[in-house]
Amino acid sequence: MLFDNFDLVSALATLAACAVSMALLLVVSQQLWQLRWTSTRDKNCKLPMPKGSMGFPIIGETCHWLVQGSAFHASRRQKYGNVFKTHLLGRPLIRVTGAENVRKVLMGEHTLVSVDWPQSTSTLLGPNSLANSIGDIHRKRRKVFSKVFSHEALQSYLPKIQQVIQESLRLWSSNPEPINVYRESQRLSFHMAVRVLLGFRVADEEMRHLFTTFQEFIDNIFTLPLDLPFSFSRTDTLQKGIEKAIREKPLCSQGKDYSDALDILLESAKENGTELTMQELKEATIELIFAAFATTASASTSLIMQLLRHPAVLEKLREELRTRGILHNGCLCEGELGLDTIVSLKYLDCVIKEVLRLFTPVSGGYRTALQTFELEGVQIPKGWSVMYSIRDTHDTSSVFKDVDAFDPDRFSQERCEDKEGRFHYLPFGGGIRSCLGKQLATLFLRILAIELASTSRFELATRNFPRVVTVPVVHPVDGLKVKFYGLDSNQNEISSDLLADIKTEELPGAAV
Repeated sequence: MLFDNFDLVSALATLAACAVSMALLLVVSQQLWQLRWTSTRDKNCKLPMPKGSMGFPIIGETCHWLVQGSAFHASRRQKYGNVFKTHLLGRPLIRVTGAENVRKVLMGEHTLVSVDWPQSTSTLLGPNSLANSIGDIHRKRRKVFSKVFSHEALQSYLPKIQQVIQESLRLWSSNPEPINVYRESQRLSFHMAVRVLLGFRVADEEMRHLFTTFQEFIDNIFTLPLDLPFSFSRTDTLQKGIEKAIREKPLCSQGKDYSDALDILLESAKENGTELTMQELKEATIELIFAAFATTASASTSLIMQLLRHPAVLEKLREELRTRGILHNGCLCEGELGLDTIVSLKYLDCVIKEVLRLFTPVSGGYRTALQTFELEGVQIPKGWSVMYSIRDTHDTSSVFKDVDAFDPDRFSQERCEDKEGRFHYLPFGGGIRSCLGKQLATLFLRILAIELASTSRFELATRNFPRVVTVPVVHPVDGLKVKFYGLDSNQNEISSDLLADIKTEELPGAAV
């Protein structure tokens, strides 16, 4: 018995010694890990590194981030300030919040910082795409793409956008069961991209594979700069599907009553004495779909959710339409929905701005420091990744009162809470990489809001509103279940083309 007790005590002592040794090893390794990143500071700069924790060796603070979600950044910001360092998904980075800090990062493109995307993005969009290009190439491509979103181009797109939205709403209302708004908004935004912007018809098996491939890349593009395992698995399918659609497309407005984005790009190239190659056309096509797909679906879902949450806002929107003569006896007045009219609707503009303030589809972006520079008294060392946060900047900006409330009137002429500076409100980014498609996106949301307010009746089909997550873009966890009821009789029947498309399309992602 004595020997048994001795063996037990010896075993416990051994376990205790092992535990102490492991704890000491963990502490030492963590300290060495912190020291490893502290040593990367620019020795020629007297400013200190940003405060923050690099977590544990290799994994950094990834586990904390996965568990805490958006609360992770809030807690670190409260502890370390608007500029702090961390280590996520195998990568060290400095997170930046605040209007002035974000302004310096965004306005420092090509001088202080450079665009930072994962390699998979270059593979998807092309190394010389607008998103990936730098310097003179970026400036030239941006100038060409600006024509795609000019006032004249938007005027040309408007009737087709309205038609796509009307047809989708009629389809939603014809479904006897509640629909998943996020999933259907993905379908709607994809229709807008391929039918309005590009003039494509998407209805066969090959294009279903294109949808799947594109969705996979979208999930990677909007996450942290990390190459996921499936990033390169189906690039050939994507490229071949796009090329087939381009070759089958009537270009240069042949047989059409409007010009699409590819027509405009081709004409612009001819004006400059050049011809776009098939590879350049494919890259432009993918980039246009990329620009119009995920973020538009996210914002559309957020718009519908807020109109459901705030019926008084919906009624005030209807009153503006009635006052302007756009809505009469429950019907949209024929010929009243021109681009100038839409842009002039002040309350509608406030509603869209507030949706984008509270539910900015993309939380921020990444840059790489080209040289060491200063933010809030600390150094941002050359070579470090910088993540600027749009959403946190909106949430912490001093110019907005009661930031958690959905209050479109904060953007009214009487209050104009965003008058202090444009970097307090930047749902589309800023600087020379601000979103070129912001006018198209807001036009789409305005038309959707007008159609919802004018011709739709809809209600939440669940007891509570779903929880919203922010990765890869803002969206409800299980989709937003909504029951739509019949549209007004002045709307046309669903086109057979749309029905054919919808029957053959399958968009992966959101669960019903």
